[in-house]
Amino acid sequence: MTIDCKAESPELNVLGQRLEPCCFAPQTGFYRDGYCRTGPQDLGRHIVCAEVTAEFLAFTRAAGNDLSTPHPEFGFPGLRPGDRWCLCARRWKEAFDAGCAPPVVLEACHVRVLELIPLESLQTHAL
Repeated sequence: MTIDCKAESPELNVLGQRLEPCCFAPQTGFYRDGYCRTGPQDLGRHIVCAEVTAEFLAFTRAAGNDLSTPHPEFGFPGLRPGDRWCLCARRWKEAFDAGCAPPVVLEACHVRVLELIPLESLQTHAL
């Protein structure tokens, strides 16, 4: 039996299972591969898979991050209520604290979000 030392272990979600995709249309994730994965370059930790709401989009726009306006020069279509997107963990937590956090897909939220947000908080907003 040979062991492939280069094989990557599967990334996990907050439930301790294999990380599921968040969304392919629009293509989300820090790496734009549909998954809320993170790495050293992802300073914002885009690891919360959320289904954005109008209330959240207004909140994040007011906080300085307009996710509604398309930016074709960056391949960003702009989000509408109902779209799924890998959000920065700190912004989701800010929205949670303000009472306007969007619902999340637990199976697609990266396990590292638990370093910043308790599972119980995510579970109260689970789809």
